[in-house]
Amino acid sequence: MGIERKRFQGVFNIIRFNWHFYVIAGAILIVLFSINSFVPVFLQSLIIWLGLLIIITIIVSLTTSFYVYDYSDLYKLYWLSDLNCKKVLNINAGFDETSTIIKRIFPKIDLTICDFYDPDKHTEISIERARKAYPSHKNTVRVDSSILPFENATFSHVITILSAHEIRKREERILFFKELNRITEPDGHIYVTEHLRDLNNFLAYNVGFLHFHSKRNWLTVFEKSDLYLVREIKITPFISTFVLKKNGDTF
Repeated sequence: MGIERKRFQGVFNIIRFNWHFYVIAGAILIVLFSINSFVPVFLQSLIIWLGLLIIITIIVSLTTSFYVYDYSDLYKLYWLSDLNCKKVLNINAGFDETSTIIKRIFPKIDLTICDFYDPDKHTEISIERARKAYPSHKNTVRVDSSILPFENATFSHVITILSAHEIRKREERILFFKELNRITEPDGHIYVTEHLRDLNNFLAYNVGFLHFHSKRNWLTVFEKSDLYLVREIKITPFISTFVLKKNGDTF
């Protein structure tokens, strides 16, 4: 995948990897409008409004996804410092959209790519579909999120983009970020890019926002991993990048 992504690639992938939700929504709409003429008049308006609500929710979520993944500067990665001649880790959860982009932006980078996806622990069907559609980079290293196979202070920078939220258990996320802390140099940075469980994402994705973690949750995980927040960069109203550093050389 190059720096210039194909038009509508992001929203197309959303539909492609989560098509079961749209099939279910379509089936519900068909049932609602099929029975509408057979129910009492006072229920007909309710059914129509419910159907419209489902349609509007789908349109809003897909429009937001287009804005975030196809229109915004998300994949320009402008918030990264100069990574040329730096030893960097880019770690994903089974779907890597950024390693090739990072290499093209920083042609002299020493980049290691890791995938912590474990089908027994990270059970999202959308990840399975993404893995089939986009095979991992040939140099990707399979790792356990709780035990990363690198020496202390190996990397000057660590990047995790739209992947850490796939670790659903907070205890596992804390272990993961403790490992990121351990393998990062004392003066290094960790970049964590994520949707948040907040009002903006609720308005955009409705109950789908529950798949994300709140800012408070992330800050708690960072604190328990002995990391501190340098700054938060709002790439869009729906996505934040947390720039983290170590609280001293604790490992």
